[in-house]
Amino acid sequence: MQTKTLKIIPLGGLGEFGMNCLAIRWEDDILVIDAGLMFPETELLGVDVVVPDISYLVENKAHVRGILLTHGHEDHIGGLPWVLQELKVPVYGTEFTLAYVEGKLEEHKMLDEIDLIEIQPKKKFTIGPFTIEPIRVTHSLVDCVALAIDTPVGVIIHTGDFKIDLSPPDGKPFDLHTFAEYGKRGVLALLQDSTNVERHGYTPSEWAVKPRLDELFSRTQKKLFFSCFSSSIYRIRIALELARTHGRKVAVIGRSMNESTEIAQDLGYLDIPPGLIINPGQLRDFPPEKLMLLISGTQGEPMSALSRAAVDTHKHAKIEPGDTVILSSRIIPGNEKSIFRVIDHLYRRDANVICDDGSSGLIHVSGHGSREEMRLLINLVRPEYFIPVHGDYRYLRQHAQVAEETGAIGGAIVIEDGDVLEVNQQQARKNGKVTAGRVLIDSGSTIDVVEDLVIKDRRTLSEDGIVLAVLALNKKSGLVERLPEVVMRGFGGSDITEPAREVVMRCLDSLSPEEKADYGVVKEKVRVELKRFIQKSTGRRPMIMPVVMEI
Repeated sequence: MQTKTLKIIPLGGLGEFGMNCLAIRWEDDILVIDAGLMFPETELLGVDVVVPDISYLVENKAHVRGILLTHGHEDHIGGLPWVLQELKVPVYGTEFTLAYVEGKLEEHKMLDEIDLIEIQPKKKFTIGPFTIEPIRVTHSLVDCVALAIDTPVGVIIHTGDFKIDLSPPDGKPFDLHTFAEYGKRGVLALLQDSTNVERHGYTPSEWAVKPRLDELFSRTQKKLFFSCFSSSIYRIRIALELARTHGRKVAVIGRSMNESTEIAQDLGYLDIPPGLIINPGQLRDFPPEKLMLLISGTQGEPMSALSRAAVDTHKHAKIEPGDTVILSSRIIPGNEKSIFRVIDHLYRRDANVICDDGSSGLIHVSGHGSREEMRLLINLVRPEYFIPVHGDYRYLRQHAQVAEETGAIGGAIVIEDGDVLEVNQQQARKNGKVTAGRVLIDSGSTIDVVEDLVIKDRRTLSEDGIVLAVLALNKKSGLVERLPEVVMRGFGGSDITEPAREVVMRCLDSLSPEEKADYGVVKEKVRVELKRFIQKSTGRRPMIMPVVMEI
């Protein structure tokens, strides 16, 4: 009778959306699946990203054999630079995923320190007691895989993010056959993506957006701005094909969009005909009706290309009356205000703005499977134990209920970050907890572990102080009514208040009237300029809080 157990330990992503990270342990060997991040809530002042607390992995670093990546989205790979500071272990991923990882590690000057090992669907490899087979799945990103891991007590399958698309634009469909083969052989546990459990039916194929987009391309009389997630290679491919069909030249605008299209082209996921892409500096050489701008910034990020174009401060992307802007993406919860603010600015420019309102054809489809796809996969795999992953607790609970309703599983178990689930062929049970939680990261700082925001605020105030920049702006004219007040507390040494006021004034003077009317942009630009000036002058990184007063 098998008495040893396999331990499944989620460290992120079960109880929240984002920062997906899960450990699998057999005796003295640990595999890690994904190392993602999440973006902070608005109340986390000064925090740029949030990554999982990997104290458990650090305590057991001698036993960690590698990190397996399912795909290249930020919520699955974004935490790697911080995780790899603590764990110098090999990273396994598909070709496209590793191309994204290389860029991240190069940015953090870590590329030479880490072994990146390419994996391919249907090609098994072994790490310690584990034999892993990547299985092709479809998602909103290309080159995504599920992981079938053969352990001493049985096979567990982690789906990663998926939807079942049998005719994706790259011609590499979801591999239902391999999932079915594993189902025939017997699967101990299935860990399945819960993201869309509240959606009934099936998620449409990526091709479903093409008819509506084709119609929009055909009726657009002037310039066409097309914005989607820079990682949505399928969507970019469809947009480029339509641009070519409708006789439009394409300019790629925005750093992330440029990087993604270059990687996709290099790896053969985009076949761009010669002459289709033009340099942004050539936009003036073509009539508006012959142009499409593929532009990043679909979530209304303050400094993104689309946000700057919306307030007419982008060097190349000029939005003029009658231009059409297509936002081919979903609104990520928490981004509503910034997105609607950008849309407001677009309307001020008399642009035609097309969002995914669902009223007249699809311009965006999800990358996650809906309930019927979840049921289909569960019925194919027929696992002994079902474990929902990815999402808030209510999603995990609903997903467990959906799995139980199929009648194709032995039992469903809901676990959260830090739970230790012990599994073998006889039983599965929760047995204790490990440290799990969030690590708050300030851009440019070393890893800063805090368990409570209040503690972090107190530490920041005690060590580096606080800066209040009080700005008085005329609501109607946008003019600066009086000199800004800069209040500094917790600083020693020379008085830099007056130079700081001059920095704020120069920053305000550089803003356009439309930017001054957008207090979100004003605050962010003032914060960035003050942060740069104070860090250069004093070496301190205080909490900077711009306050705008309407006069």
